Amino acid sequence: FGIESAALTASCRHNRSVSARTMGLLKVGAPLSWEESLQHSRAIRDRGVEQFLRTWARAKGLREDGLLWGDEVEYALLVLDHARREVRLQLRGGEVMEMLREREQDTDSRAAFGGCAWHQEYGSWMLEGTPAAPFGASTGGLLQVERNMRLRRARLLAALGPDEIAPTVVSFPLLGVGDFVRPAALPGGPASLSDTVPDACINPHPRFAALTRNIRSRRGVKVDVRLPVFKDKLTEEGDIAVDCMAYGMGCCCLQVTLQARDVDESRHLYDQLASLAPIMLALTSATPILHGRLADTDARWAIISASVDDRTPAERGEVDANAAPQDPRMAGGGTRRMAKSRYDSISAYISRRAHSSHSAAEEFNDVPCEVDEKALEELQRHRVDAPVARHVAHLFARDPLVVFSDATGDEPVDEQSMDHFESLNSTNWQTMRWKPPPAATACSAHIGWRVEFRSMELQLTDFENAAFSVFIVLLSRALLVFDLDFLSPLSKVDENMARAHRRDAVNTQRFWFRSCVVPEEPGSLPGDDIEEMTMAEIVNGRGMFPGLVPLCYAYLDFVRCDGESFLRLDAYLDFIRRRASGELLTPATWMRNFVVGHASYQRDSVVTQDIAYDLLRACDEIGRGQRACPELLGRAVVEPVVVDA
Repeated sequence: FGIESAALTASCRHNRSVSARTMGLLKVGAPLSWEESLQHSRAIRDRGVEQFLRTWARAKGLREDGLLWGDEVEYALLVLDHARREVRLQLRGGEVMEMLREREQDTDSRAAFGGCAWHQEYGSWMLEGTPAAPFGASTGGLLQVERNMRLRRARLLAALGPDEIAPTVVSFPLLGVGDFVRPAALPGGPASLSDTVPDACINPHPRFAALTRNIRSRRGVKVDVRLPVFKDKLTEEGDIAVDCMAYGMGCCCLQVTLQARDVDESRHLYDQLASLAPIMLALTSATPILHGRLADTDARWAIISASVDDRTPAERGEVDANAAPQDPRMAGGGTRRMAKSRYDSISAYISRRAHSSHSAAEEFNDVPCEVDEKALEELQRHRVDAPVARHVAHLFARDPLVVFSDATGDEPVDEQSMDHFESLNSTNWQTMRWKPPPAATACSAHIGWRVEFRSMELQLTDFENAAFSVFIVLLSRALLVFDLDFLSPLSKVDENMARAHRRDAVNTQRFWFRSCVVPEEPGSLPGDDIEEMTMAEIVNGRGMFPGLVPLCYAYLDFVRCDGESFLRLDAYLDFIRRRASGELLTPATWMRNFVVGHASYQRDSVVTQDIAYDLLRACDEIGRGQRACPELLGRAVVEPVVVDA
């Protein structure tokens, strides 16, 4: 959703007759089975390329769009049983979302801090909150995000029932463990066939069950998610192994979408911010528990990647592609080697700087990037430049995962529709997403070229989530104003992603990064200044390398930030500086310490109901400003959130 959702919501909020497509909501209809969908895969991919080409012709000349930006925060609904000291998922996210949407209509006239918008998420215990209108470019506008996040939390709290809480945590630690949902439900169902998670956990909108079923069907077996277990004194041997999409898509995250001035700037930001994705994953790490056990990793990304991995054994490289049976209905026949899951880091840069010469293009784009040859030929025939053509053809090297009976690629052409393009773009869940402008509608505001930064983990407080959102915006401005260059070879970015998952990565890992962020002199080799640095060095600087936080201060000085705005922005940057230095804990380390230090912990890496109950109550109280946590927040004080009735 991002800026598109916020802008459309702001423009259309008084018009309840607006179509679902106009509002950017999920399509309602009858999804086809996987076998039925396969009959239409090629037609949908062809139509999606046509839709991109119409958008490219219409929007590549857009100029001088202003910076607009927005965040997305995902929430999990939980219910406490105080008598038994237990906590479970509360499967009424849709009910609460509808209640909040109605209240937004009723409170629209007072629209504090721009109001809120509420959206569906994968889990039936989840919902997503965004600002109802995008934030602007001024430094004063950067202060609005925390106020709006606090407003969202206050309004959500007002919609909860007795004993319900909604802490901003990435994952529910007891997902798939025993009786963990309310209303109670048995594991499994036709969508997931899971041994541990009931299909009742899947959002009842037909798209989500179809997505779950079709990923499993295309893959040929259930998804296989595995993490190394944290080894304690009495820990049983073996990985943490789970079998359901909900373990990944049930993770909550923090995302930021930025509107660029034009298409070239959007391509530039896409590439530059991609190098920051693993850095921010490590810096925000908040996922040390899976399926009731402490993991030896701290981040969610690999969990989600495995949970939606629809690749066949041949595509995963587990069997010889030449010996595997081909299905001509599938992209690549279902046997073409695919290096990554659909949910992974990017596989190709798209900016002109990353392709300034043949040698630079080879140096930076040094990982496999599979393409749909037919799509690539069509894009090239329409003179789409090579980096963009490759990017789009890479998206279309996958099959569409959900096909509705009235949108199979052979319906009459709708010049305004982007549905088939988006069916592929929105299910290539990479660390960055490039978002072409949607066609204008009768009630929508103009929306330009956007990029979505997707790697960050959700934090416990609105202060933290606002700080990291603002950090990304400030870095994007510094990149442009000072003409900085963060590009690294994609193989180094991928290596950083792997390191970012490791336990306490902020303090134990070194990451590849540019030691010189000014553009290279003509004739220099692109990889000459890529070095391994600590998190503290990348964020706070070393020697001649200024560091990311000092670059943000330089930008604030450049734009002559007013004193009042600077006080809060300085608090955000100081907090990030101290976390990067190891002075403050990541949420993952704080949670791990909480579990290990709990009186009920048996040194076996097991998180019991008793431990989870106390942990999630503490997370909720910290987020609502009712419990101080200087180990996480340092000098920052979270004022108590007042329920917005």
